[in-house]
Amino acid sequence: MELRTRSQEIDRAFEPSANRVAEVSSLNSRPAVRTSARYRRRAIITVVASFVLTFTGCGLNFAFGVYQDLYQTLDGPFANASPGTIDLIGTLASSLMTIGAPIASAWTKAYSPRTVSFIGGTILLLANILASFGQELWHFLLTQGVMVGLATCMIYIPAVTVAPGWFDTRRGLAMGISSSGTGIGGVLWAPVLRSLNASIGFRNTLRLTGVVGFLLISAAAFALKWDPESERHNQVEYTPAPPRSSPRRLFSLLCWSRLNIPLVNWRIANSRLFFAEALGATMQAAAYYTPVYFFSAYARTLGYSATSGANFIAASNAASAGGKVVLGYVADRLGRLNTLLVCTLISAAAALGLWFPSTFAGSTEAGDGNSNSKAKGLFIAFTVLYGVFAGAYVSLFPTVLVELFGVQHFASVNGFLYMVRGFGTLLGTPIAGALIHSRGTMVAANLGHASKEYEKTSIMVGSLLTAATVSVLWVRLEAGGVGKWKS
Repeated sequence: MELRTRSQEIDRAFEPSANRVAEVSSLNSRPAVRTSARYRRRAIITVVASFVLTFTGCGLNFAFGVYQDLYQTLDGPFANASPGTIDLIGTLASSLMTIGAPIASAWTKAYSPRTVSFIGGTILLLANILASFGQELWHFLLTQGVMVGLATCMIYIPAVTVAPGWFDTRRGLAMGISSSGTGIGGVLWAPVLRSLNASIGFRNTLRLTGVVGFLLISAAAFALKWDPESERHNQVEYTPAPPRSSPRRLFSLLCWSRLNIPLVNWRIANSRLFFAEALGATMQAAAYYTPVYFFSAYARTLGYSATSGANFIAASNAASAGGKVVLGYVADRLGRLNTLLVCTLISAAAALGLWFPSTFAGSTEAGDGNSNSKAKGLFIAFTVLYGVFAGAYVSLFPTVLVELFGVQHFASVNGFLYMVRGFGTLLGTPIAGALIHSRGTMVAANLGHASKEYEKTSIMVGSLLTAATVSVLWVRLEAGGVGKWKS
């Protein structure tokens, strides 16, 4: 495989010190017996635990569109708040979920994924309970935004970092199943949150989901464990050398070893391959969450009810869950980078060819049933296609990094690029929200023109995804060219 050859060349070019290479080589000379029944059972348990973590932490994030739609119609803390301002709550949560990836990745290796995930679940519980007492917009920005983002980072990063190590030939499928929890979580959480908000109020809903989320995350964290080979490697990397002097020196060495964040090798970071991968990751992340957060609000502009709007979020997440599993299976056979390229291309085509036309097809007079039906049809098609292919990008992204840069550099590269994706989300999603001028649901007389407010946002999303497609194509060419298609 061309990509494997490429990663081997990078490993040789960017080797660490001779002593560390000898240590790692010694550990890797004792590979785990991957064919044993005990190993397979442990691998399956890890995938299930990762699924539950993404189902709960990320699923709630992906269902924020329900709160987005609700908050746009409420006064009190959200009086006179624009859609872009309210969207900043979810944007902070989603961006911080990956901005903190280098630190969360290091802590996962140093303190165990079980500990990090449990702490994340505890922070999620506190965040939701504190948010339920919020009286000002900044209260929600701090709790439902910042705190939830930090919690989700400590839940999501262990899940996507630990699971790949248990698999080799089926790594794409395993990551697809693990990451499908985000989609399935959105499928179930969106209508549940919508129903709970209507029946017990959003404040009690926040409290209830905080408790339920904590219980699910705690159970999954208990089952999350490194594969034997990675665990031995982590013991070498995070065990300090014996001290030569005082207990104070010992304490200092122990603290530094635990806080040692893996940095990307400069010669890797300075390569065109790495730059192209980082550029594509940033562009895709800048566009990714915008449709997810505004599915419900946009559906309302086409005449759908609040319940139907929440169902659009669920439908997109259902398509995303199925796409991650199916395309993960396909990627193991046709090439993960090739599949990633197809995902970005179809995502861009869906935004520009389906969502954008629906904005002006639905912006006629409210009584024009034919135009409104056309807009609804275009939007339904966009919901499904975007869910399938944009969601699959997220699950395939880590598997491609292993092949491009090698297992030896995976932790540092993965953490840094997830951080870059977080900054892309933090920049792109608020801008997309600011392009929407309307606030909440429209009055009936103006309902037929409301979808027009999303025209610029849909163009921005499509343009960013097009840029991401070009970047992934660049990565494909740098990694071996289109002639080596099955890699």
